[in-house]
Amino acid sequence: MPNRREAILAGTSLALTAATGMFSAPAVRASDKSGSKMVIGPDGYEFEIQHNWPQLPDKHHWQTTHNVAVDSQQNLYVIHEGRENLKDHPSIFVFDNQGKFIRAFGEQFQGGGHGIEVRKEGNEEFLYVCAYQQVKSFAKLTLAGETVWQKYAPMESGIYAEGEAKDPKKVWGRDRFMPTNFAFLDNGDFYLADGYGSFFVHHYDKDGNWKSKFGGPGDGKGTFATPHGIWIDKRDAENPKTVVCDRAHHTLQVFAADGSYEKTVSGFGLPANLDTWNDWMIVPELQARLSIIDKDYNVLAQLGADVDRIKADGKIRNQPDNWLEGKFVHPHDACFGPEGDIFVAEWVATGRVSKLKRLT
Repeated sequence: MPNRREAILAGTSLALTAATGMFSAPAVRASDKSGSKMVIGPDGYEFEIQHNWPQLPDKHHWQTTHNVAVDSQQNLYVIHEGRENLKDHPSIFVFDNQGKFIRAFGEQFQGGGHGIEVRKEGNEEFLYVCAYQQVKSFAKLTLAGETVWQKYAPMESGIYAEGEAKDPKKVWGRDRFMPTNFAFLDNGDFYLADGYGSFFVHHYDKDGNWKSKFGGPGDGKGTFATPHGIWIDKRDAENPKTVVCDRAHHTLQVFAADGSYEKTVSGFGLPANLDTWNDWMIVPELQARLSIIDKDYNVLAQLGADVDRIKADGKIRNQPDNWLEGKFVHPHDACFGPEGDIFVAEWVATGRVSKLKRLT
């Protein structure tokens, strides 16, 4: 039986009209550099794509990949949802810059693993991880997987059901805590999007103490329907923005540094997360492509689009034999490497992580 999130996405998929954009899906063509790899993307935005780039040792297996992050040594961190009944199986895998497995940890997030980000604090880097379903928690870890602190629902916010922090259960609703992703402020504070729960974005200090919230459920312009991803956009250094993926509305909402709503950007198909590199922002869309957008949030290029086919058949996520080379099924997260390469995690049952090597 599909879980609640699968049912929501399937229903949304049927109702979703074709997302508009400046570019049609680029042709996929064989690469001259390697036999099985493909080159995708229009001129100026060409990438060599390799699906299933990192390989797990036999003792581990993928279980619905969710999010990805890269540290300063170019190691890739992948979190998957995992299965609640496999409590001893790690939910976080780490690979070097060649895709070779290094280590695994994060058993405490098994069954609910979702968001993961790397943050540099002074001379040290840390992982920030959040989990939903029965876990309902967020944590700060060392890169080796040791827990610095772990927190639960901010009951002081006044919006959660009794017991949500002390006795979390796999119960959904607007009075439940189901965190999805982080965004980091220059003063050490951070935002945490409660994308599957209350639809609020929470503001915490550097130690994970709750300060305030904004958003909540609504029809847009400062309120949300599944605020799944969030990012501090510093591409205009003099005028940083907070950008929220308002996923079920198929839009991005843009906020000024003081938190005031500025605008809504439409034309996406279930936008899930965000990352930036130089002047580019990447938007992984669950339906079913990556978009690169400029500082004004205009589409520059779209990669690996298979929108019409995925919309027509919501079961493809469980059918690897029906996935197409160079095309995406359900991109759930994407992050840039230091040279503009892109790593993509897809919301598919068997897990899939792809590397897009930047060629131009």
